[in-house]
Amino acid sequence: MKKSITLVLSILLCVPVYWADDNSNEKKEEENKLIITATYRAEEASATATSISALSADMLAASAEQHFEEVINQIPNLNWAGGSSRPRYFQIRGIGELDQYEGAPNPSVAMIIDDIDFSGVGMLATLFDVEQVEILRGPQSARYGANAIAGMFNVVSREPGVDTELNSQLMLADYGTWSTGVSVSGPLGDSEDALGLISVHQYNNDGFRDNRYLNRDDTNGRDEFTAKAKLHWQLNDDTKLKFTALSADMDNGYDTWALDNSYTTLTDKPGKDSQESNAVAARLEYSGNNFDTLFITTFADVDAEHSFDGDWGNPDYWGVNGPYDFTSDTQRQRKTRTQELRFLSKPLSQEQDFAWVVGLYRQNLKETNDIEEFYNSFIYRQLDSEFEATTTSLYAQTEWQLSPDTDISISLRNETRDAEYTDNTLVFFNPEDTMNGGNLSLRHQLSEDSLVWASISRGYKAGGFNISLSIPVELREFQPEYLWNYEVGFKGQAMDGALDYSISLFNMAREDVQISTSQQLDPNDPLTFIYLIDNAAEGYNRGIELDSTLALDEFWSVQFNLGYLDSKIDEYDGADQLLTDREQAHAPTYTANLALDYRNDDGWFGRVELNAKDGFYYSYSHQQQAESSSLVNLKLGYEEEFWSYYFWARNVFDEKYTVRGFFFANEPPDWENKLYTRLGDPRHMGVTVRYRY
Repeated sequence: MKKSITLVLSILLCVPVYWADDNSNEKKEEENKLIITATYRAEEASATATSISALSADMLAASAEQHFEEVINQIPNLNWAGGSSRPRYFQIRGIGELDQYEGAPNPSVAMIIDDIDFSGVGMLATLFDVEQVEILRGPQSARYGANAIAGMFNVVSREPGVDTELNSQLMLADYGTWSTGVSVSGPLGDSEDALGLISVHQYNNDGFRDNRYLNRDDTNGRDEFTAKAKLHWQLNDDTKLKFTALSADMDNGYDTWALDNSYTTLTDKPGKDSQESNAVAARLEYSGNNFDTLFITTFADVDAEHSFDGDWGNPDYWGVNGPYDFTSDTQRQRKTRTQELRFLSKPLSQEQDFAWVVGLYRQNLKETNDIEEFYNSFIYRQLDSEFEATTTSLYAQTEWQLSPDTDISISLRNETRDAEYTDNTLVFFNPEDTMNGGNLSLRHQLSEDSLVWASISRGYKAGGFNISLSIPVELREFQPEYLWNYEVGFKGQAMDGALDYSISLFNMAREDVQISTSQQLDPNDPLTFIYLIDNAAEGYNRGIELDSTLALDEFWSVQFNLGYLDSKIDEYDGADQLLTDREQAHAPTYTANLALDYRNDDGWFGRVELNAKDGFYYSYSHQQQAESSSLVNLKLGYEEEFWSYYFWARNVFDEKYTVRGFFFANEPPDWENKLYTRLGDPRHMGVTVRYRY
């Protein structure tokens, strides 16, 4: 494998470097003008005073086929915990959830899809007909509240335009993979005042596992359907109404765990990891003489099932050591309603040296969880719970232009969260939290092509509770977490526009760190495995992030992204765990992406990329670690005016790497603690054909 990686690096680094000509400069200038919509007001990516990675539709098409999962390794200091069929639990700069087997939702990383909040249930982030993905690193609590203490994702689907457009795609690959999708957009009638778009896409895959006991290769399969519709009305010269409807059915299997940590499973009752989502959003935009008004209302209904064969075996395998049969099934239903009213002054300009934003945000989230667990055909646990949280936030931002090249911004947010939890074991919690966050940033334009910025921000995350009756009373509730983030960054272009770069240095001081851990109360009984969240005293996350692209000449370009992270839990002594001066879980020291792109005027296209990641601790409940990994992806193609043809291969050298690990006793009769890991996807190859008109 090392020889393969060396070969790829040699190809990437030995390409002759030429100074970019005018054509490549124009291309770089166009990419540099990506408009970020996750902030209070839309602004160019190159002008934002925050650490951000933005992937345009062209960038996504060059490196991904189906899902956001395929571009995670491109993003500095981004990781995920592989306890689901698609990424649902993310870590930005080492902060984020590892799972949610029970209890109330409390994400650290927000996921917004077309204004709709899917935080904690974001496995529906498919990429067909997506215009842009924005990843904001560092606390975004001033903008998005308690769900964004680590950062956020903003997924923006393609908008309807004044021209009639058709976009279609067909993909075939190994492991029973196929997908097809089509979208149509354009004016509704003769007038351009009403525009519409409709998009549908279907994806199927066998799931990269062979179940030897059932003699099946699809028990871990993926069956993913998404549909979107958008309507835009220009009501008058000053008012626009935008409507979005989204429906997704992720009917995926879940059979990833094997007792020998391989791709071959032995389960007799494989599980499911499905999510059916239906959502709508309405956005009313009014542009006045002195200020603008924005009103957004959304509704999302999510029905999810997460079930698994907990013994990972079958009667024949256990033999005389049986019977040992355990299954778990969680049915989760979530309803989320949000309303936001925002007033915005006109932006800073040569004529206006002061700008402001004020707004009100309200969210109501209701979630029910019905958990059934069976041991040797008898009900082991049956837990039916209801959770409701109402969040109300007031926020404001002011900006001053201190000079033609320098401006300062202050953002504040006050958030009140009133929650209630009940279940059929008579457990009741009614926590109330009032939290405050904000951001102070200074931005200075060094030249026409570069700027420097610095910021101090305070993020927060709501407190909560642990529901298991086996948990000691003193660990039942945990407090809100806060962090202070100190950051400085540089953005711009160099080498006559050939080099586009963004670099940031950050230091985050965490208070009352929320630790997600687990404990096996009886070493000889895997059914006593419990999950809980507790507060550690302090911790820190600090590091460097680099996003860069260099145009070598008119046809060749190199992309290099790097994340370095130093994270520690200063001390945690609880739930039979003593962690002192240890790295945080799922927080690799480095993440790196190096890619070489080629695209000529005749339509030929090629991309080879190397994604590298350091090893990391799997959990706070043990000291087991993942090994470092290096994955190579390849894509070759030919692009005509309307048709495009691609061959692609992911994990070209078929490296085995892990995305999640547990350490506990699960095998009779000795019941020894062992490390069980989930492997990431093996080598995967296919062809894609696209037609666009």
